[in-house]
This record gives sequence, structure tokens and C-alpha cells, in this order.
Amino acid sequence: MRDLAFVAFFFGLIALGFRRPFLFVLAYVYVDIVAPQRLSYYLLNSVPVSMICALLAVGGWALADDKSGTRMGPRHLLIVLLLAWAAFTTAYAAVPEAAPEKWGWVWKALAFAIFLPLTLRTRLRIEGLLLFMILSAASIVIVGGIKTLASGGGYGALNLMVSNNSGLYEGSTISTVAIAMVPLILYLGRYGTVFPSDWRVRTFAYALVFACLLIPIGTEARTGLICIGLLGVLMLRATKRRFLYLVMVGVAGMAAVPLLPSSFTERMDTIQGYKADSSASTRLAVWGWTWDYVRQHPLGGGFEVYLLNTLRIEKVATERSGGTEKIETTHEFDKGRAFHSAYFEMLGEQGFPGFFLWLALHVSSLFRMEVLRRRYLRAEGDRAWIAPLATALQHGQIIYMVGSLFVGIAFQPFILMLIGVQIGLDSYLTRRFGRRQTPFGAVPTEGAAPPQANPGWQ
Repeated sequence: MRDLAFVAFFFGLIALGFRRPFLFVLAYVYVDIVAPQRLSYYLLNSVPVSMICALLAVGGWALADDKSGTRMGPRHLLIVLLLAWAAFTTAYAAVPEAAPEKWGWVWKALAFAIFLPLTLRTRLRIEGLLLFMILSAASIVIVGGIKTLASGGGYGALNLMVSNNSGLYEGSTISTVAIAMVPLILYLGRYGTVFPSDWRVRTFAYALVFACLLIPIGTEARTGLICIGLLGVLMLRATKRRFLYLVMVGVAGMAAVPLLPSSFTERMDTIQGYKADSSASTRLAVWGWTWDYVRQHPLGGGFEVYLLNTLRIEKVATERSGGTEKIETTHEFDKGRAFHSAYFEMLGEQGFPGFFLWLALHVSSLFRMEVLRRRYLRAEGDRAWIAPLATALQHGQIIYMVGSLFVGIAFQPFILMLIGVQIGLDSYLTRRFGRRQTPFGAVPTEGAAPPQANPGWQ
């Protein structure tokens, strides 16, 4: 029955796409995030659903979409250069037998990030895409939240519908993405037009935010706890009643701590005593090896170069007995350990050129969202939604950037889609409102361009 439900939804969405071609883009987003072919036992797992959706999305855009005013911006160029550089490092990879497998999905994620902004020509499309991204990820988050409430979860024990924990089904990855989604969920709950804000929409949004906050507890991912703390700080920046917000957060925190599973609190305690924790010590050893490797190979070693590492891991444990402390140092050896950081992943695999291209892409995206946030901060009427959306996109990306310090998700498709939305929003506002040049840069020109007719989902 589950297979039939997946098949009915997928082919129903494809059928609707022939009437509204933009739905092909949303179908690709759904397939890329949820990976229904991995959840299917018999039917979809034998069909190249991702390739079908990609061909239909590009074909629908090429044949039926309005392309007037379409342009490629600087961030487009950065993604193109990053794609070309990744192709180069793959061709000369230090581990040639393993690199092509990762390249097989990375180039698709980067290519879709290049293509996606070209299709986002209206506010409806931008919000529709965000809605599909969030609801697709929510299919994983809600399952994880329910299981956390029922069993408390556990490190490596929370089953998120598949046994293979790659993509968003990996604990630290879904913890980071779930918290990064929260600002966008709150935005859609208040400003969304696909499902206009009412008590039902807001109730679902708050329930989904609660499920997102449960994911780091269920997966016991320390990265998720750091992301929750950062989310609290960022929301303080955006809220007007800061004192009330701090009181509510404090009360909620004190009420939640006694309800947390003991295994969760014990694992979070290892953040403070990281030198005695095997996982944390291994990360430090991998990062040290990566820095030494990239100094000798500044162009990087290509995908999966971490398979070459051999590590000497030092653990320092402190035992207290009475008034005395005993410090014990032990050493372990390991090899082929993953980077556990998007930053070191980029350094090791793509070298300094790829790392700086990747960093420039993210920093420029954060900067552009800050420009839009400030530009439209006091806008009213049909522009009142712009600053909140720019803020939500910026906060989601900041959470990702901090979370990815401890997770190897440099090419995670979800965040690349988020950057695609940022580029699409920027381009849409330029087409819709125009700009005039001042000594302080480009600013909107009132009445510079008449509002375009909304083509909806076409």
C-alpha cells in the first residue's frame, strides 16, 4: 500500500505538470529531498525518477516558460565555476575509484542550483518552491518527531524510514536542516500566500517547528543543539518584544530540561569534555590531517580523498576522586575517517580554489539577503513580505553555515536549493521594481517597472 501511495502521488504530480510545467520543478525537489525510490519496495525503486523529473523540468522551462528579463548574476557564475572546478578535481582525483560516485550526485545538485533561479519568476513560485522544500523535509522531520516522543530516540537509533542514512536521513544532517527550516516555516505561517495565514496554518507551522526542535533530541546530534542555540539568538535579533521573548525562552528551557532523555543530556555533556570523547577527538585528528594534506596539495585531492588518511588520535580523560584529579592520556589509531565538517571537506577535496569559491558563494548570498532585508525593512503593502523572507533565508543559511562546521554537507542539495531561492528572489525583485544607481549602490526605483502579470504555476 505504501508503494501505491508513492506512485499515485508522484505520477499525479507529473500529470499536473503537463498543465502547469513549473510543477515539474517541484516534482524534482520532492524526489531529491524525500528520495521516494529509496522508500519504495518494488515500484519506484526501478524507475529513474530523478532523471525523469530533471528532463521534464528543463524541457518544460525551455518550451513553455517566459524568459524575458532572465539573466545570470555573479552567484550564478560562482556556482558554474565551482561545478567546473569539481569536475577538474574529479578528473585528477587522488582516489579515482571512489570519486566518481560522489561526483555523480554533486554535479546534479550544482546544475539544479544554476537552473532553479531561472524558473522563479513570481512570488507565488518562490513561495511554492519553499513550501515544497519544507513539506518534503517535513515528511522526515514529522516521522522523527513522533518517534522521539514515543521512544526518546538515541544516537544512531532513530529510524527515519530508511536503513541507509545518507542525504537528509543522516542524523546530524537532518538536525541541521530541520533547525535551519524553522525561520522559513515561521515566515510561511505568517506571510504565505499559497496557504494564507489563519489559525489552521499557524497551528500546523508551530507544530512543525516543535517537530524540528525534537529532531536533535531524537538523533542526539550535538550539532543540532548548537543550531538550536544559534536559532534562539537569531530570533532575538528579529523579534520586537525582546524581553518577553527572553522570558519565554528561559521558561520553556527550564520546563524542557527535566523531560529530556538521560542519554541525550549525557551525550550533550561531552561537548564540554570533548578531549575525552572518541568522536570529537577523531574529528580533530581528521581536521589536522586535512590541513596538512591541503598544504602539500593546495589544489585538493578530489572527492573522497579522506580515504587516504591515517590518524593518531589522542584522548585526554580526567578522573576526580576526593580532592585529587588524575589525567590519563591514551592514543588510538584509525584510518579512512570522513571529514565531519563542510569546511574541511571543501579544503581536502577541492583545495584552496574550491574552498574560496564555495565560501564566496555563501558569503555573497548572506550579504545580498542583508541588503534586501535593510532595503525593504519598512516597506508596506505589496512589499511588506520581502524583508521577512530575506531575513528567513539569511537566518536559515547562517544556521546551516554553523551546523556544517561539524557535518560534511558542503554540497547538500537542500542548501543549494536555498541559495537558488535567494538568487531567484533577488532577480525577481530587480525585474519587478527595478533599480536606480546611487553613490551607495543600487536601490529600488518607485514605478520603474510595472508589476508583471502573475503567470502562476505555468
